[in-house]
Amino acid sequence: MFTGIVQGIGRITRVQPRAEGVRIVVNVAAVGAADVAIGDSIAMNGCCLTVVERNGDELAFDVSAATLACTTGLDREGAVNLEKALRAGDRLGGHLMTGHVDGVGRVRAFAAVADATGSHTLTVEAPRDLARFIAPKGSIAVEGVSLTVNTVADAHFTVNLIPHTLGVTTLAQLAPGAKVNLEVDLMARYAARLLDTTARASQEEPWN
Repeated sequence: MFTGIVQGIGRITRVQPRAEGVRIVVNVAAVGAADVAIGDSIAMNGCCLTVVERNGDELAFDVSAATLACTTGLDREGAVNLEKALRAGDRLGGHLMTGHVDGVGRVRAFAAVADATGSHTLTVEAPRDLARFIAPKGSIAVEGVSLTVNTVADAHFTVNLIPHTLGVTTLAQLAPGAKVNLEVDLMARYAARLLDTTARASQEEPWN
């Protein structure tokens, strides 16, 4: 489990094609690797990956073709948001996340807020099948960053990014047209599942 509080920005330094997917090598000096063991989980731009090799501050991860098909940004060199897995007793500063990316959204707008405080408004178009899980004042993860939804219109939603968030994540690099990993709120998903199950049960004919 994760919380969406990014601990540092790492960098994918090598991408090695494999028979099934790729192996990526990531420099994680920003979060440190002294307490990381092979088999540990680390969220990379919101996607939970397993450490398969380590060499100082460089960690290797295998990314399957299935994972590549439902995420973005894990098949090329570049900066990535990093978060180590939640431990019992850690502060829950964001919201509970699984690190299982639900889909890829597309940035529609990224603009400074008019009050000149340094904050920006980010507008993202989510996949249609995820729109029902996104609600104003609810939580959503964008590139592994826990954010609060401001507004929702059809499949589009907006979030406010304060200067601190822009300074400690990769979100400041976004621009219209960019693709982003999305994970919807876990509670919203379970609530929707419960409502669907209840609705189906009410439509079934009672036993004689």
